[in-house]
Amino acid sequence: MSKRIEPGHVRKVYEGRVFTLQIESVPLPKGGELEAEIIRHPGSVVIIPVTDEAKIILVRQYRPAIGRWAWELPAGSLKPGENVEKAASRECHEEIGLIPARLERLGAFFPTPGYCDEEMNFYRAEGLREAADNDETAQPDEDEDIQAQPFSREEIERMISAGEIIDLKTVAGLALLSKSQIPNPESRIPNPASETPGRS
Repeated sequence: MSKRIEPGHVRKVYEGRVFTLQIESVPLPKGGELEAEIIRHPGSVVIIPVTDEAKIILVRQYRPAIGRWAWELPAGSLKPGENVEKAASRECHEEIGLIPARLERLGAFFPTPGYCDEEMNFYRAEGLREAADNDETAQPDEDEDIQAQPFSREEIERMISAGEIIDLKTVAGLALLSKSQIPNPESRIPNPASETPGRS
């Protein structure tokens, strides 16, 4: 594995709610220096919620960057110091209103390594249940206007082919799900938040 090249100088240009934009002076292996414009991101989780009827729940929301509505897998950024599995359970609850009993990690990938260090962690979520009165209240982002709806795998594949699904993480998530059909008990992570408090 090649050794990491450390930047000689870092200048913060912008710090927002989710990410930071920096200009980093990176020495090149062949000499010279690159002024790299880099977005530093805390990482995120992408959830593939599978119902008992083997349907996949997608969410529809408006994306200002592209000026259109999009059907996507539920996803969200990690909070500072947050456990990744707990973040997956939290986002599932916040975006579709259901708590998963089981989480299966399918992989982690960098969607835009040319300028951003965001790592997306993909999880299959099963055993979905409604929140009980003594569960923590879901706290969606203030700017979220989300519609959740279950689809069959065939419906999603048709939507991708027809250009109705334009979100790349959703296409990647479906591909990962196709490879996870053979149960792997060691990769299944029990989710404590899914158990209704007060029950044994």
